Amino acid sequence: MGGIFDGIADWFIGLPAWGQALGRVLILVLPILLLVPILIWWERRLLSWMQDRIGPNRVGPFGLLQTICDGVKLFFKEDITPSSVDRFIYIVAPAVALFPAFAIGATLPIAPHIAPWGAESFYRFITPVADVNIGVLYIFAISSLGVYGVVLAGYASNNKYSLMGGLRSSAQLISYELGMGMALAALVLAAGSLRMSDMVRVQEADLWGAVPALQNWFILTPFGFVAGVVFLICMVAETNRAPFDLPEAENELIAGYHTEYSSMKFAVFFMGEYAAMFLFAGIFTALFLGGHNALPLDWYALGLPVVADINYYLAPVIFLGKVFTLFSLYVWIRATLPRLRYDQLMSLGWRSLLPLAVTNFILVGLWILMVDLYGPLAGLGIAVGAGLLLYVFWRVAMNATGDVPGLPRRQVRMVSDARPIESGETIVAGS
Repeated sequence: MGGIFDGIADWFIGLPAWGQALGRVLILVLPILLLVPILIWWERRLLSWMQDRIGPNRVGPFGLLQTICDGVKLFFKEDITPSSVDRFIYIVAPAVALFPAFAIGATLPIAPHIAPWGAESFYRFITPVADVNIGVLYIFAISSLGVYGVVLAGYASNNKYSLMGGLRSSAQLISYELGMGMALAALVLAAGSLRMSDMVRVQEADLWGAVPALQNWFILTPFGFVAGVVFLICMVAETNRAPFDLPEAENELIAGYHTEYSSMKFAVFFMGEYAAMFLFAGIFTALFLGGHNALPLDWYALGLPVVADINYYLAPVIFLGKVFTLFSLYVWIRATLPRLRYDQLMSLGWRSLLPLAVTNFILVGLWILMVDLYGPLAGLGIAVGAGLLLYVFWRVAMNATGDVPGLPRRQVRMVSDARPIESGETIVAGS
């Protein structure tokens, strides 16, 4: 198998620079375009199973071709452009919303650059598209551009509901991206690098620096777990998914920012949303779940080098498996939680996620400083003390808000003074 992959790598190296760049881009973009219909089908099937429904099952085996039929229908559907829109911005907005979804994946390492036996990996020629040394900052910069497509669509549509959806999206962005940034800043501080491939490599070290048989996946560390919870909530809001789909709330804004869009313009918004979900799941996989490593185990330390070799050759498949699992979590959240009110979203972002992420960042910096100055035991003492301090703060906050009067409890009785109906009795409405 190694010879086959090495031959492909040699052929790829022989291409000119522009050919290699184009190849890496196509390896990223084409699978995402092909996977979007499968993701839509999987969401519809998974939602139906969770809600005790059948779901798509008529067109093709298990309804697999239903999404293709929907795409054909959208392609041939009449493209209606309202007469009073800003035509240029109206047309450009869907492309602006789709572009960040693909650009985000440029720094994602789906396979290792170094083979388990120490040689350079053939994967280094194909992934990531650009292994830049500011990978995390690049992700922040590109992901924040996605809101421009939503805001421009709402503004250009000349529709009050659409404009309200665009404004909601911009306010929502400010609320959760600060917490997201501070959550990832804690990881960057601990890893000492912004490069995505370095973030994955750091997670292959010994767990907590003391357990050689286990890998130090960030989600298994105290600060990484807190950052992971914050980032998970923020990435659901970033992709405008339930329960944070307020910019397109149908019960309040009809369809929000894309109310006036139809045919393929609407489909582009739809495609951008699912591509963004897929790629943000990839970011979470790379930053918190060890990237392309199947399990947080050091196979060489366990005396199983064969398993390490298998993990190496199946690295892209393992990475995609984690991404599909996280995508299923998106669907699970949608099927479980109702949509939040707008004030609840603002409160969650500013009063919970941001303070928690900032506190976590400060504690990581303090822990690193104490370990460097006084050794691991001092760092352990800081971790325990920080946990106790957070618990005290939480208890104080609960006591401070405990005296705030809430809404009165109401009880609804579905049947009142029930009695059997006598034969021949006339029932009067409202009685």
